[in-house]
Amino acid sequence: MFYIPMHHPHSKCFMYRFITNETASNLSGGSLRTRFISWRLICGLWSARLRGCAALIQRLMGDGSAAGWLSAAEDERRRLRGAAGARPPAYNAVSPPQSPPAATMPAPRWNQAKSCLKTNALTLLTLLGVFSGIVLGLILRTSSDEPWSERDAMYVSFVGDLFLRMLKALIIPLIVSSLISAVGNLDLSLSGKIGARAVAYYMLTTVMAVILGIILVVAIHPGQGTDEGIEKGEFGRNTTTADTLMDLVRNMFPPNLVQAANFHYRTVLITPTEEDEEKYRQKVGNDSANIPVNMFKISGQYSEGANITGLVVFSIVFGIVIGMMKDQGKILLQFFSALSEAIMHLTRIVIWLSPVGVCFLIAAKILELKSFSVLLGQLGMYFITVLVGILVHGFIVLVLIYVLIVRELPFRYIANISQPLATAFGTSSSSAALPLTIAALEEKNGVDSRVARFVLPIGATINMDGTALYEAVAAIFIAQVRNVSLGIGSIIAISITATAASIGAAGIPQAGLVTMVMVLDTVGLPAEDVSLIIAVDWLLDRFRTTINVLGDSLGAGIVNHLSKQELANIEHRADTVTAKLEGGENGMEATPL
Repeated sequence: MFYIPMHHPHSKCFMYRFITNETASNLSGGSLRTRFISWRLICGLWSARLRGCAALIQRLMGDGSAAGWLSAAEDERRRLRGAAGARPPAYNAVSPPQSPPAATMPAPRWNQAKSCLKTNALTLLTLLGVFSGIVLGLILRTSSDEPWSERDAMYVSFVGDLFLRMLKALIIPLIVSSLISAVGNLDLSLSGKIGARAVAYYMLTTVMAVILGIILVVAIHPGQGTDEGIEKGEFGRNTTTADTLMDLVRNMFPPNLVQAANFHYRTVLITPTEEDEEKYRQKVGNDSANIPVNMFKISGQYSEGANITGLVVFSIVFGIVIGMMKDQGKILLQFFSALSEAIMHLTRIVIWLSPVGVCFLIAAKILELKSFSVLLGQLGMYFITVLVGILVHGFIVLVLIYVLIVRELPFRYIANISQPLATAFGTSSSSAALPLTIAALEEKNGVDSRVARFVLPIGATINMDGTALYEAVAAIFIAQVRNVSLGIGSIIAISITATAASIGAAGIPQAGLVTMVMVLDTVGLPAEDVSLIIAVDWLLDRFRTTINVLGDSLGAGIVNHLSKQELANIEHRADTVTAKLEGGENGMEATPL
């Protein structure tokens, strides 16, 4: 009697060689009983082999693919070894031997590579578009000794502008229909839970971004020295902190939804006349005194740009009301659900233009840049400080939060949203990348559509981690350049104001410059000092927009993970109700008249 461990990788070949040699010697010589046992061994081996081949041939007749071959081999292996997880039986000289598993045919690597390229073609093309835009911009810039005019840059960006217009045309209907359909399909309590989880995540990440930015700017100290050599842009005070905060609340309640789709309300300060300024300076006895804010006249006006905040608030409330109406609101809910799906189908068509559009948008921006020398010196150190903070926050802080909650690494998750991230970098607008982000999360990362279409529009409106970090760093950088000493109280005030300002920043290009005035007012710095950072803001804006979209996407994944059980319960209740209704209808049909 002997035992061969079947789980050993080399046991099968050894067993067959051993049995073959033993049976050959036993058949040539030995007792009658030994010869009988040897014949049983050989017949058992070949019988098992023939049964395995028959099963494989039968399976391959129906499915000739590599998957069918592997499946047949796996079925035969399990049949021969018994129940899964059970220890294979010991072999001895009496019991018939186990048949070796059928040979498996690995799928060709070329087919796997081709499938991967086909699946990620759009992502790879978009990344290629970003790289091509940088190369094209540098080539065109160095092709002429004279700087490119604004009109020439406009010609280059024409294709990109068309792509951006297409995306912006989808933003308003997508936000409204997605929010209404998502909230309407959820219970009121579950809507509150999902909204609370999303807002808690957004507030946590925004505060962490501000703290990280303050730590970096204090440690690196990029503003050491004076403002000599820093190219200043044009920027004048046209608002105050109180005006900005009140405008944020005003825009939450738009008086006209049609107007809110195109314009947002904004309080603007009208500069006093030179005569009024002269009278004030004579009154205080100082010819260089700054004019106080209360001497500026107030003018409320509607500026171009959609009031996303107001539309989000209205859509959430409207969706809650439709959900409370039950059967009466079912038709409206179906309409907005169908509209949301139609917009997503349009989005899937438009996103195939993103590689070309992003390429020309980036190339045009490089041509508009006056000089690369702005990335040197103090401004260069400021640029590096903000960039390091954005990268650390996006790929370390946010990733750690995701890992701690979801309990899995998000690298594949992030790779699946690389296409909307590249679009966000090219367009410099988180709102423009919103349709692509929703499509990527639903189709590639498996996020529930009710969560994605509820959480992402809110995130594109209030979750601006990159903007919050940038504003905190910029305020302290300007204070360092001006040799203004900041205490603990001032830094805390900057943290709070930067958080509030990032929430009020619209998801449009360079909106952070407008809310930057709030942060500067907190530490008593003049609003005109924003001109110190305008030269590099166009590039930083693209990086912080990308991190904003990344934060929104990871937040949607976290909320989806935390809400899985509640969503499953809703689906179970809906299936139960449907089954009861169908059972009742069948019973009524079966009842004789």
